[in-house]
Amino acid sequence: MDSYTRPSEDINGWRTARGEGSLSDVHRSIAVRSTGPNWRKAVAFIGPGYLVAVGYMDPGNWATSIAGGSRFGYTLLFVALVSNIMAIVLQSLCARLAIASGRDLAQACRDAFPRPVAYFLWLLAEIAIIATDIAEVIGTAIGLNLLFGIPLELGVVITALDVFLILYLQKLGFRWVEALIITLLGVIAVSFAIQVALADPDWGAVIVGFAPTTEIVTNPEMLYLALGILGATVMPHNLYLHSGIVQTRAYGETLPEKRQALRYATWDSTIALMFALLINASILILAAATFYASGRTDVIEISEAHSLLAPLLGIAVAPTLFGIALLACGINSTVTATLAGQIVMEGFLHIKLPPWLRRLITRGIAIVPAAAVTIWFGETGTAKLLILTQVVLSLQLSFAVFPLVMFTASRKKMGALVAPRWLIALAMLIAALIAVLNIKLLYEFVLA
Repeated sequence: MDSYTRPSEDINGWRTARGEGSLSDVHRSIAVRSTGPNWRKAVAFIGPGYLVAVGYMDPGNWATSIAGGSRFGYTLLFVALVSNIMAIVLQSLCARLAIASGRDLAQACRDAFPRPVAYFLWLLAEIAIIATDIAEVIGTAIGLNLLFGIPLELGVVITALDVFLILYLQKLGFRWVEALIITLLGVIAVSFAIQVALADPDWGAVIVGFAPTTEIVTNPEMLYLALGILGATVMPHNLYLHSGIVQTRAYGETLPEKRQALRYATWDSTIALMFALLINASILILAAATFYASGRTDVIEISEAHSLLAPLLGIAVAPTLFGIALLACGINSTVTATLAGQIVMEGFLHIKLPPWLRRLITRGIAIVPAAAVTIWFGETGTAKLLILTQVVLSLQLSFAVFPLVMFTASRKKMGALVAPRWLIALAMLIAALIAVLNIKLLYEFVLA
């Protein structure tokens, strides 16, 4: 009998007993030490946070950070910092939901809401993943074009091959997927560290940029870009992704084991997201030190930024490093979006298919429209398309954030691991702020 026909059942606050875990072929596949020093136990939880961090530095973030840095210098670094703090709070709630309930966010929504509501939320989540994938396909294709001269249309097709990479790596073990992501993040970090050093920014101005200023609110153009940075930072698919991949750890079922798992998983995501802030800030700092400082305040295209780096910095290797970082970022983002797509489809629809077929279907749902739209717009429309994807994500975000806050605030659903009141109060403030800012972003976009 379908779970939705049994509203009278109440199993620890949930309508159904916990079913199959997210990403069933790797669910609880990574051992967690029950004895030994704490640092050895913590090491087992390193990984999911970095997969999540990838979504906070995707090509959509690049577009808004480049535009913000070139137009207003270092001023919008404060917005990047606030966005990151919001992300840390929300991702910690994802880990809490997964560890306390054994459900990812998609499964929790399916369990808690009536069938029509669950299907509506699934549709919105799929649209968000498609929008995310468009940005990632663009980033990867542009990276291939900048580095190897591969046409944008062919680059889009090449990005679809990532599903086979995921299948191969997960066959070896989920740790291999995490190792790929972390390695590419290292490449991105090194590339930007070199570029920022070459740009030689005004570090005093950088520090001031992290301080709040009323100009962000009083200057309409600056506010619009600030809202774009917020919309590009907190990604809805990351909430589904994190609540799923945390459960790849075999952390046990007792309350002490779950408390320990929650502590280490929160450390992992917090440290990883601080790393994401470092990358996003580096993009903005590079744009400010290179374009804003030279009077080029109108740079918004990623490809335009690439072409201007060499003449402005006077170093031929700068655009190559930029292209390498963009390509690594695009590959990382497409891998994590594919995993998020699988979690969303399995969680909301409870479809039982072989893992390889599920990945092909979820990847196809995202890549086909992404490829079609990217090829249709071509190279000249990539910046506008990236902005459009951020608006679509903004529209969907609250439909993921509010259920997350609602679930983790419920003692009936979360038991002893219910979020403390101060955390829920902060999360509710963030959820309301995101909703208001995204409504304004959509309003501004319609009027633009």
